[in-house]
Amino acid sequence: MEKKSGRWSKIIAFVAVLVVLAIIFYIASAGNAGKKISFRQAYDFIQSGEIAEVYAENGIVKMRKRTDGVDAKTFPRNADYHFEFTTWSQLDFIREYDDKLKEEYTDPETHEPTAEYGQKYVDYTFVNPKASFIETITPYLYLIIMIVIGVMLFKLFSNKGGGVNSFGKSHARMVEKSNIKFDNIAGAEEEKEETAEIVEFLKNPEKFRALGARIPKGILLVGNPGTGKTLLAKAVAGESNVPFLSISGSDFVELYVGVGASRVRDLFATAKRNAPCIVFIDEIDAVGRQRGAGLGGGNDEREQTLNQLLVEMDGFEANEGVIVLAATNRADVLDPALLRPGRFDRQIYVNVPDVRGREGIMKIHAKGKPIAQDVDFTAIARLTSGFTGADIENFLNEAAIMAARKGSPVITMEDITEGINKVIMGPQKKSRLVTEKEKELTAYHESGHTILAKLLDSGDTVHEVSIIPRGMAGGYTSTRPADDENLYTFNKLNNRIAMMMGGRIAEAIQFGDITAGASNDIQRATELARRMVTEWGMSDKLGFANYGKGTEVFLGRDYQTQVTYSEQTAGIIDDEIKKILDSNYKRAYKILEDNKDKLDQMAKLLLEKETIYTREVDEIMAGKSTEEIIKRIDKEEKARKHKAEKMRKEEELLHAEQMQELKEKAAIELNAAGVISNKELENIKEETRKLKEELALKKAGMGKKTAKKVQKKDETKPETNDKQDENKEN
Repeated sequence: MEKKSGRWSKIIAFVAVLVVLAIIFYIASAGNAGKKISFRQAYDFIQSGEIAEVYAENGIVKMRKRTDGVDAKTFPRNADYHFEFTTWSQLDFIREYDDKLKEEYTDPETHEPTAEYGQKYVDYTFVNPKASFIETITPYLYLIIMIVIGVMLFKLFSNKGGGVNSFGKSHARMVEKSNIKFDNIAGAEEEKEETAEIVEFLKNPEKFRALGARIPKGILLVGNPGTGKTLLAKAVAGESNVPFLSISGSDFVELYVGVGASRVRDLFATAKRNAPCIVFIDEIDAVGRQRGAGLGGGNDEREQTLNQLLVEMDGFEANEGVIVLAATNRADVLDPALLRPGRFDRQIYVNVPDVRGREGIMKIHAKGKPIAQDVDFTAIARLTSGFTGADIENFLNEAAIMAARKGSPVITMEDITEGINKVIMGPQKKSRLVTEKEKELTAYHESGHTILAKLLDSGDTVHEVSIIPRGMAGGYTSTRPADDENLYTFNKLNNRIAMMMGGRIAEAIQFGDITAGASNDIQRATELARRMVTEWGMSDKLGFANYGKGTEVFLGRDYQTQVTYSEQTAGIIDDEIKKILDSNYKRAYKILEDNKDKLDQMAKLLLEKETIYTREVDEIMAGKSTEEIIKRIDKEEKARKHKAEKMRKEEELLHAEQMQELKEKAAIELNAAGVISNKELENIKEETRKLKEELALKKAGMGKKTAKKVQKKDETKPETNDKQDENKEN
């Protein structure tokens, strides 16, 4: 089938080339029509006797001058002038000129034109309209196009070519061998163990059959987007070394009725022919939603597709050696018949990786990337609580892009931190115009959040504070969970609400006024208080009861949101929410008032440096002055720049040495081939020797500088100790 389609594509391409060549030939043979003139200019040229020949055809009149004109042999293909006309009557002035000339220069005795007539007459030729070259070949082009379309339609509707029948063919992609293995996956150890049983069955089915065991017919991978469900399915295929049929749930749905069910039948027929085989259906919720949820006939097609899928997975016909893997992040909307034993016997929840899993995933994605030696993957793993494998791959890629943009040979910790922030909040917007007043407001706002986060145990640690706009925020306080704790106590939740209020309270304390910058803080604090009251039973008046509603609204299950409590209870809920918010506001206000000096110091540091990190926050809370912290930051920044410059120079030296060695190797090969002489080869070797000596001296010089610095430090240490001893004695 592929060979036939390739032959037809060559025929069509050949015909197209012929048509293009014919058009090019026609354009090339059209000649030069000369300068375009107006009708009035043409009339004047005729009357003055300057024109010798005129040729009119297809609305264009070509003219040849009597003297200094184009060659008469090439006329009318080449001409001196041309103009356009619409009706033949417009050219009567040429005939009238010739008739008048004959009458004026005819001998009355002989009735023959005189010599003067021959010098002034115009030889004109008017050709009746005829079809152009394009108009001539157009019917043949139409015929060729119709033949091509006819052949394509014949192939479409024929049984051999698939054609219309191909609508019922599945779009599954066959992968004979997957290169993904379990070693390429980290942070999903339990999930790998669950799926390893399938691998063992496909490799050694008799081991299970001897004990009367039945391998699960289907396994449903459930998890948040980016947790590695598809990757896990590919790893199962790679470890099993069996064919892998991959298809998306949306590929079953088509415009025509019955196509989805037909594609399901074709998919399983293909899988049976290639058994043992794995069928992977990605985003199965596109076709496996609950039946009876349609509001019209449009969803009946999806239900027919689902019915056929149910029959194929566990019907009268056995599917020996065919295992179905499916992935979804919406298991709650799937039809119950799809989830029963015998179809999807097992559900594997692919969870967000924990701290060890994140570290493993980072090491996998860091392979092939030049990572700086000071990068601590363990520390990064603690900072990225809640990140999926896709998130980790994304921020490492962003870090690599930033390192390349600034010309760094390696990816540093600073690049990775910025990559994490970019993934979470978007890029920094340093070019945004911010007034000094607005910067001061933002500095105090973020300082309020930070101080409360340090003084109250909310389960999070402060990682970074900045007043540089990022995303939709004018500034941000980046907090990360101290560990992967999933349960929060009543006190920690209250502390978290108080921390969210810190920005608004700091504005009120410092400026005696408030801004609209706390809108997101208010929204999150209110939502958290509402969940404490309605979902988690943390209210004194309402007690151990749930008054919440499901956040997922599924059309067909819930046509409208209905509350399950009275208006009186709704009023109590509102009172309890307000009680939590008010008590935490008062508590947070008191804490910030008592720590006003730290609030001022932190805001001052933010205005100076714009971004600070955990160490600077801890130093402020320990009572260090802003000046001391700034001095220490500047000193470390200078040392960091010096180290980066040293690395850059070493990289340049190494690159120069490698290039010279390559040059010498190429010269040796060229000398062996007789392209260059022995003398030229010796010159290049001498260049290499001199360059190596020069580079060795430079490296030694860099080493001497470092040694001198170390020596100076060692020399100053005893003096300092002596002075300390003297002070102690005094």
